[in-house]
Formats: sequence, C-alpha cells, structure tokens
Amino acid sequence: MKNNGVVRIKAYYPSFSHGEQKIADYMLANLDTIQRNTISELANNCHTSTASISRFVKRIGYSNYRDFLFNLATTDKAPSSLTEMIEQRDTAARITEKTFNGAINALQSTKAMLNERQLNQAVALISKAQRVTFFGLGGSSIVALNGYHKFLRTSLDCQYHPDFDIQMMQAVKMTKKECAIIISHSGENNQTVAIARRLHQQRVPMIVISSSPDSSLAQLAEIRLISVAENINERAENLSSLVAQLTIMDSLFLAVATEQADETAKVIDEVNQAINQTYK
Repeated sequence: MKNNGVVRIKAYYPSFSHGEQKIADYMLANLDTIQRNTISELANNCHTSTASISRFVKRIGYSNYRDFLFNLATTDKAPSSLTEMIEQRDTAARITEKTFNGAINALQSTKAMLNERQLNQAVALISKAQRVTFFGLGGSSIVALNGYHKFLRTSLDCQYHPDFDIQMMQAVKMTKKECAIIISHSGENNQTVAIARRLHQQRVPMIVISSSPDSSLAQLAEIRLISVAENINERAENLSSLVAQLTIMDSLFLAVATEQADETAKVIDEVNQAINQTYK
C-alpha cells in the first residue's frame, strides 16, 4: 500500500495557507511536468522560494523534494477524480451518479492515503487492549456506533455512548492499558478535542479516524488513519468522507477478527444463538 503524493496534497489542502495552496494548485495542474523540474525551477514557476517548496513537501509527509518526486514517479497513477458538484438543475439520476462517483473517489483516494505500518499498529493496539472505547459526536457518531456494533462480535471488551457528557466520563476512567478510537471529520470539534486532550493526559493510546491529517485532534493521536474525499454539495456534510471512514472501521474490525479468528467465531456463534432464540 503506497502513499500517493497527489492524494496527500488533496488531503492536506483544506489546512494549507494561501501560499501553500498556490503551490498545491500549480502541482496538481502540472503533474506531468513537475517530475522533470528541479526544486529551483518549480519554485520559480510557483513564484516562491526553494525553502517554501521544501517546507511544503515536508508538510505533506516527505523528507525532501527528491523523496517527493521519487514517490510521484514510482507510485501507481493517482485515483482519477470522478467528483462533480451537484447542481440545482441536476436530475435524480444525475445526482445519484455524482453521489456514487464521489463515494468511489473517496474510497480510492483513502486507500491510497492509508499507511500500512499505521494500520498494523492500530490492529496490534486494539488486539492487546483491555478495553476499546469508541468516541464520535454528530455525524461521526455513526462511524463510532458502527465500530462498536462490529467489535461486539469479537472477544474484546468494548463500550460506546453517543452523549458527550457520558463520553467524557468514560474518558476520565480510562487507563493506558486501554485503547480509544476517535472519529471526527474535521478534527476540530471542540468537545471531541476536549475528550482527546483528557485521554492524552492519562496516556491512553488513541487511534484517530479523520479527514484532517494535521488537525488539533490528529496531533494528539499515536495513530492517524486519514480519509480523503472531495465535497459534492456545498450545503451538505461530506457524505463521501463518511463512507470512507466507515470502510476504515470495517477494515480494522476484519483485520482484528481475522487475527483472533477462533475467539471471534466463538463469540459470533454465541451471539447468533442468543438472537435466534428471541425469534422462536
């Protein structure tokens, strides 16, 4: 699983400064030519300094400009953007097509952004935790509830509650032997960040699922799993990002369940038996 430079630029783009966005815009519009540019040539084309280019590539996760160019040359072609904004005149069929294309694009881009080492670390952290607690508010509560519902099928001790006050109380009682999985699209929700800061104070390991790689929330976490999605409706939440985050959660569940196959199979059998008895 390789990180794609184009995907990383798009993931960080919302948090870029005006100057960084100018560099990003030029790079995205000239992908074929920048691979042949020296750092001085690119800086000149972007009307900026070589130091600014160097800071830019380090900001998106590369050690230097050469490392960035090598990545562009060796990774698979960036996921093609299928995303189009929904317009007032669009028919139901056209809106549906754009919605599906947005979800497909989000899944492809998120897959390219995920780091295999961090995924393996997340699975190991979850597997050895005395308890796994899920945190998410607003739209992110959907992903948290999905994770809780899935992981109940494993032998792990899990907990989740949608209310902020109760989530904070759960956070207060957690220890460094447990694991917190926190979901936030922006990574800047004040209440979610407050929970994360409390967990950080108590040295509770945190896995963050977010669309913002350098948000306040992401900076507090040991492991950051980043979803990438372009908005298709300015008046609505980023629904494609939600699809990508649900898929990240499902991937974590399946990886842990596979690692603990025997224990998971036993729990699933017991759960199914208990549920089936209610229909008799």
